[in-house]
Amino acid sequence: MAFSMFWMSRSRLWVPLLFLASQWFQRVSMVVVLNGVLADECPTSVRALLAAHPGYRDAAAQLLAGAPRVVGPQGLLYVAQREMAAAVPHDKNVTIIGSDDATTCIIVIVKHSGSGAVSLAHFDGSGTAEAAAAMVAKTQQLAVGYPEGRLELQLVGGFTDPHRYSDKLFANIMLSFHRLTEEIDLTLACCCELNTALGGSAPAPLVTGVGLDLRAGEIFPANFPDKGPELPLRSARAFTGGPNSTQVLDIYDNGIGMLRIGPFNYDPLRSVDLWLQQSDEFILQHLSTTPTLEPPHFVHNIRMMLKFIQQHPFPAVTVFPENRAHYYRRDEQTGCWMPVRF
Repeated sequence: MAFSMFWMSRSRLWVPLLFLASQWFQRVSMVVVLNGVLADECPTSVRALLAAHPGYRDAAAQLLAGAPRVVGPQGLLYVAQREMAAAVPHDKNVTIIGSDDATTCIIVIVKHSGSGAVSLAHFDGSGTAEAAAAMVAKTQQLAVGYPEGRLELQLVGGFTDPHRYSDKLFANIMLSFHRLTEEIDLTLACCCELNTALGGSAPAPLVTGVGLDLRAGEIFPANFPDKGPELPLRSARAFTGGPNSTQVLDIYDNGIGMLRIGPFNYDPLRSVDLWLQQSDEFILQHLSTTPTLEPPHFVHNIRMMLKFIQQHPFPAVTVFPENRAHYYRRDEQTGCWMPVRF
């Protein structure tokens, strides 16, 4: 309260100065490139984007025209909600990187056009600004020593949901990249109204998952029945809250070519026993932002996560003793991730 009163008592002086500062900040941070032109203002809605650049509708339609592929675990680097990962085309351990189950969430891809280095993240509104900066930095790091190129930004997922969760997330993502110092070309924005089916009883997303073939550089609609190891643990971090719960975690160690989980902690969930006693319908209605649109495995995965939380209320002690991460190496015979014991 004292801080607020301080500013109010000096409003006549500070308001003009704040306005000038904000104008200067916007001028020096215009780094989102739209259709090859540096944006004077960052569009914070798909509608505003289309009003100035209708060509983005064609790019979204091209992605939507492809039939979704069902991708198996061989050579897959799956990125779950509130996670990110980066890879390069010559990575012998990863051929496809992707994510799915994005109803109100948005899948974000940052790519370097010269090297093919790519970062992919599943954004839900937490840790967006920090993750945007991390994705750009990681992509640039992997592109060092390769042919010159530009950074490209692709957004897939989200729809015109009743609560406008996706619209708010789209604005947050666009502003987060716009405020960075590196120029980045928005090449695809298949989200919000461009990713909404209106023919049914209620709006629904047209695409909820996307994969990227690292060698071909091709992006395509995708579903991933196998979402990689320790999914209940990975999901618990975002569900329960805690010190690392809002951070978008990087799950791939490029230096050694291994999947890396943790270490992290989460807050104990006191009501976990009560949640597990509830019906599937109750869980669906109360633990989803879009209960009518969730895939068949949604409730099953939630129950598995809740059981894991019940068994491991303090993961820093029982799951990550001595603060050690869990590592997985690609098995040459099966192509799947196998645990590594150090």
